[in-house]
Amino acid sequence: MPLVDCMNKIQNYINGSMVAPKSGQWLDNFEPATGKVYSQVADSNESDVDAAVTAARNAFPAWSKTHATDRAAMLHRIADAIEANLDSLAAAESKDNGKPLWLARSVDIPRCVSNFRFFANLITGVESQSHNSDGMINYTLRNPLGPVACISPWNLPLYLFTWKIAPALAAGNTVIAKPSEVTPMTASMLGELCIEAGLPPGVLNIVQGSGSLTGNAIVSHDDVQAISFTGGTKTGKHIATVTAPKLKKLSLELGGKNPNIIFADCDYELMMETTLRSSFANQGQICLCGSRIYVQRSLYETFRDDFVSRVKQLSVGDPLEPASKQGAIVSQQHFEKILGCIERAKEEGGNVLCGGNAVSLAGRCENGWFIEPTVIEGLANSSESNQQEIFGPVVSIAPFDDADDAIAKANESQYGLSATIWTSNLNVAHRVAAEVESGIVWINCWLARDLRTPFGGMKESGLGREGGMEALRFWTEPKNVCIKF
Repeated sequence: MPLVDCMNKIQNYINGSMVAPKSGQWLDNFEPATGKVYSQVADSNESDVDAAVTAARNAFPAWSKTHATDRAAMLHRIADAIEANLDSLAAAESKDNGKPLWLARSVDIPRCVSNFRFFANLITGVESQSHNSDGMINYTLRNPLGPVACISPWNLPLYLFTWKIAPALAAGNTVIAKPSEVTPMTASMLGELCIEAGLPPGVLNIVQGSGSLTGNAIVSHDDVQAISFTGGTKTGKHIATVTAPKLKKLSLELGGKNPNIIFADCDYELMMETTLRSSFANQGQICLCGSRIYVQRSLYETFRDDFVSRVKQLSVGDPLEPASKQGAIVSQQHFEKILGCIERAKEEGGNVLCGGNAVSLAGRCENGWFIEPTVIEGLANSSESNQQEIFGPVVSIAPFDDADDAIAKANESQYGLSATIWTSNLNVAHRVAAEVESGIVWINCWLARDLRTPFGGMKESGLGREGGMEALRFWTEPKNVCIKF
């Protein structure tokens, strides 16, 4: 599958075909590494969304009655197609998002394959509950909902897109999916692969466009039965206000300001290597990155000096270069936001230990959006910089005294998505894990994902859970049947 060039337009995938937006309007699509427009994406409106919902509604009766093993086989065929086109998809993801090509090739696209295969296998092993008592048997059916919506963000474009679509399709729903307008390319390529794989028309529909127009049309459509959204907390709250009066099922995976708690008795080298990744992977543009680093006071100075030294060695460069550890920021708007957050941190008394500046590269990337990985010390825990999600290559570091102090600092946040704990003391590890207000806690590791486990946050980090059976429960409606004999 060739990478779309600058003359191409990224169309919608509706009812089994690639189609232009009904309005004929297009949005510019930029390559972050160069700052240049390299394609255009459909600027879809309510008419396009209505066409997608109609297609999904018409396809639902047949797809929902398709045997689970046949649905699973179709998902495996889509996974096969992704796998066969791994290199072109990785190239598109890197170009569209700004992430290093090696990262897209080794993590993002392989995970898309895993998402489809995992839920294809899971759906064939689902069991129904039954309860036998007092001359009665109660059993539970789980039925697909109908046309449902999946809306994914720009930071892990195809990775999170497929994370939502795969379980929805596996459960027997038909889907209207919207990728971010900032990173639309691989979603469009997925539509083409679904045509090649023979997915029946209307089962999956991909509508491109802005959140304000296309996204709003999707979430407010009366025939969309459920919505899974990953993105910013502000947008998630807006979706909740729109959908609540319509009593739609809603799953929201929102922002994070995740604590990384490092005790002095940790495995130091493993911790340091992992903390570099958990701070700056994908330019810090992962909702699970540990952006607030708390280090036990006796280890703090050693950690600070060593960490800063190693961060300075992270090379920022062209995403196509294998040596580049840090690629480009996804958009000019986000680039400017991150730089503004760094300036705000300085105003709040933060001391920038390294980084803090835009990076100018020579050659093809001279106009790209690059920022140095940045470490800031001296911020109050209650400061805006420690409370608001920056979502970039910026972390703060601070000391703590004991477990109680660490827990208090970690929990002083509106967010509660993930936390990381580093210690050799299992009693401390279990206690802190139990008391930290996070939906996901990693102990002595980071981003270790078992697709069977529930994924999601608490407080303003979200509503509901994705992953494993939690996803299949969300995408189905339980029905109890009671028989007296």
